[in-house]
Amino acid sequence: MKQNLFVYNTLSRKKEEFIPIDPSHVGMYVCGPTVYSDVHLGNCRTYISFDLIFRYLTHIGYKVRYVRNITDAGHLEGDAGDEGEDKISKKAKLAQLEPMEIVQKYTVGFHDVLEIFNLLPPSIEPTATGHIIEQIELVKEILAKGLAYEVDGSVYFDVEKYNKTQDYGILNGRNLEDMLNNTRNLGGQEDKRGKLDFALWIKAKPEHLMKWPSPWSVGFPGWHLECSAMSHKYLGDQFDIHGGGIDLMPTHHTNEIAQNIACCGKNPANYWIHTNMLTVNGQKMSKSLGNSFLPHELFTGNHSILERGYSPMTVRFFMLQAHYRSTLDFGNEAMEASEKGFKRLMTSVGLLDNLKAAAVTEVEVEPMMQRCYAAMNDDFNSPVLIAELFEASRIINSINDGKLKIDANNLQLLKNMIHLFVFDILGLKDEQAANDDLPKLLNFLIGLRSEAKSSHDYATSDKIRDGLQKIGFQLKDSKDGTNWSKI
Repeated sequence: MKQNLFVYNTLSRKKEEFIPIDPSHVGMYVCGPTVYSDVHLGNCRTYISFDLIFRYLTHIGYKVRYVRNITDAGHLEGDAGDEGEDKISKKAKLAQLEPMEIVQKYTVGFHDVLEIFNLLPPSIEPTATGHIIEQIELVKEILAKGLAYEVDGSVYFDVEKYNKTQDYGILNGRNLEDMLNNTRNLGGQEDKRGKLDFALWIKAKPEHLMKWPSPWSVGFPGWHLECSAMSHKYLGDQFDIHGGGIDLMPTHHTNEIAQNIACCGKNPANYWIHTNMLTVNGQKMSKSLGNSFLPHELFTGNHSILERGYSPMTVRFFMLQAHYRSTLDFGNEAMEASEKGFKRLMTSVGLLDNLKAAAVTEVEVEPMMQRCYAAMNDDFNSPVLIAELFEASRIINSINDGKLKIDANNLQLLKNMIHLFVFDILGLKDEQAANDDLPKLLNFLIGLRSEAKSSHDYATSDKIRDGLQKIGFQLKDSKDGTNWSKI
């Protein structure tokens, strides 16, 4: 039943049979968030996609070590180069807080949102600041191999020297000359030998808040180095899957490969998996366009382009209705359709326990289950799987209406199939039956409102209160805090 699994590998630009290094174990590393702001929907789509992959690999019998990091230092504003302020330090200065207060606040918020979306936690969630020693050791090794150089306390990777024996553009599919011709001049360029060279270690300016001693200077690691060090520590020189959003592929993941090959002589991962972008009504999500919204705004409907709010499971279902490698376009009509589809599916699932077995069957469940597995084995094709589940939903309704007969064996198999693919693999929950999660969601929104009030952002505070009232929940403020009640 469980046919061979095929995955699309960005490295080879084709689907390949998935053959792990260890037949019974899978090592998977996914680039986590930089915790200087609220997690955005693009991030959520990536992590929901890898939650699906994690769940399915576990189901088909692999022991999966899933590592997803937290970037809590070293990610500068100019992602492609070594320029600008550290994102977390900048936020800390603006808020007049310690950087680790910013890290704590947004890490907790990140976990809260993923819990609302019903994501399983990773096996390991390492932080960049917790692995400074490993990063320094990695820099030493790359220097010893002659593929990095030091300038005034900063250490840079020598891309052109590396490219003499390796293909720097192996992941992004571009040749070095093309990349050199299309690279703009970046800050700190005068210290570098080549336009594409990137920092492994950066000497900190006196005003820089987050810095550590090293053999070269008091400074901080380069953003690309962090993931190389953490994946290497927990998954070894080479592991099975490295994932992240498609925006990380051209530079961040390209530089990770170069670092690992320079240090260990191996591409870190055999399979590179990338999720595609989110758009809104056909346009890229962007704050400047005013079409960028956060998960809690989608839940409450408190955004100018949203006609109303949608439940977390509706949003998860909506995201899984598109293949992870496809562009996903948000719009009110699309969300409405997903909500109707999700409710229809859950309504039929709710009928399962009341179905009566007959002496004979007009339904063979085994072929349906095989098609469900075939969909997942074809590069985790969740939209095809969902189409199969809608067919199962139609059959459930027909059995319930007395139009089809099913025997006891097929009925049990149907129940097993629905529970497995709807709940265990797609990670959906029946929100009508999961009322215990409602307080978590409301308390999360109350917490956001409290933060807005503390920051004197009364417009956002009022939006959350008014939005909850529109969908049937009233907030009451008192000296002991804020309580909610259903209207």
